[in-house]
Amino acid sequence: MNQTSHWEDVYRTKAAEERSWTQAVPEPSLSMIVGLDLPRSAPIIDIGGGDSRLVDALLDAGFHDVTVLDISQEALSRAQERLGERAQKVRWIVADITTFTPERHYALWHDRAVFHFLTDQQQIQNYVVLASTWTAKFLVLGTFSTEGPRKCSGLEVTQYSAESLSERFSTGFKPIECFSHNHQTPFGTTQDFVFCLFAKQP
Repeated sequence: MNQTSHWEDVYRTKAAEERSWTQAVPEPSLSMIVGLDLPRSAPIIDIGGGDSRLVDALLDAGFHDVTVLDISQEALSRAQERLGERAQKVRWIVADITTFTPERHYALWHDRAVFHFLTDQQQIQNYVVLASTWTAKFLVLGTFSTEGPRKCSGLEVTQYSAESLSERFSTGFKPIECFSHNHQTPFGTTQDFVFCLFAKQP
């Protein structure tokens, strides 16, 4: 399956309220990020940010070096349209994270619900190396838990526990906290996530 075509089709054919991952308020990601008390000039990248409202919230919080990466141009275009003139304050990257090579380091790497779509062991390991190489301080990661969905948007996913997620990233990061989070979808169902905050190991 062509991943780009799949996600472009999802964003072209489904409104926000028809997509399970939609959040009116990007929690717990926002609280975790703001709680780190990073300088507002700290470079942040949101992997698979799509048309998530996290970028809006980060700008509202005063962060001014924000990058949003997504495989879907359609998703990013929707976010840019929503932000209007403020979209010019954001760096937008259309890329598949499995083939992406950053050009800079990021103080914070955020990923809610991209990593769990990787099911090939080599791609999973490549992602871990990528995040470890290009993250300078913190990694915030949210994936489906072992109690969460086994498929999403018609695709298989990899479920994680706090322990297995921490083990995956143990060579580059130290876990600060991990917890379960029940995401309420726009159509009234619940998806169980595990969120982890990691600090980069020296």
